Amino acid sequence: MGLDYYAVLELDRGATSDDIKKAYRKLALKFHPLKCKEPWGPKRFRQLAEAYDVLSDPMKKGIYDKFGEEGLKGGIPLELASDNPWSVGYVFHNNPEKVFREFFGGDNPFAEFFAEDGSEVLLPFGGPRGRGALRRDPPIVRDLYVSLEDLFHGCTKKIKISRRVMNEDGQTSTIRDKILTIDVQPGWKRGTRITFEKEGDQGPNIIPADITFVVQEKLHPRFKRIDNNLLYVATIPLSKALTGCTLDVWTLDGRLLNIPINDIVE
Repeated sequence: MGLDYYAVLELDRGATSDDIKKAYRKLALKFHPLKCKEPWGPKRFRQLAEAYDVLSDPMKKGIYDKFGEEGLKGGIPLELASDNPWSVGYVFHNNPEKVFREFFGGDNPFAEFFAEDGSEVLLPFGGPRGRGALRRDPPIVRDLYVSLEDLFHGCTKKIKISRRVMNEDGQTSTIRDKILTIDVQPGWKRGTRITFEKEGDQGPNIIPADITFVVQEKLHPRFKRIDNNLLYVATIPLSKALTGCTLDVWTLDGRLLNIPINDIVE
């Protein structure tokens, strides 16, 4: 039997995004291998990372909530995916330390480094082990799914991110939300990259990571884009193809084209 990600994080299925973050924060600190010396500790720590990796991602969480672990890891038919195209199954990268570092952003985010109000106390510049050199966090890359209509007309996308922000005292940090705005330009293609510089987690001795969104095209019920062309596939009964008829095609800009079948059938 597979993992119940909500149970792993000791949550019910009505948990909010903040609930998921708080649960992972608490349990990851408790069961990190440097603090938990039980033989089953590493496995528990890995399960926490996998659960958070899924439930903190709206796309993966949506698929898991609707189709369960089988749909998440086995993949679901694209025609059932709606706004979340998903052709291949999810595979956890099996690196719980990566999840841990990306969540906390520091080298020593353990309980003794937390203030009484629950905010994280960060190591002062240089740290206890003499770290003084700045390091840049690796870039964060996420897919941005956009419909063909929005790629044709252009639109504005607003994306909420959560990141660690240094407090005024320079010693503590809190997780705060921020809205990033992307003005999608007409004609953008799959693979277009939009980068927000230094919008990642803040911390001492850390240059925040750049956050990059990569445009992906949502599946369209009528059209498929090939370079700068749109391919329209229609099923035409043989009787109509032989006797002739008119095919009505609505374009992305709302025009109705009347295409004679004689012009497209040899």
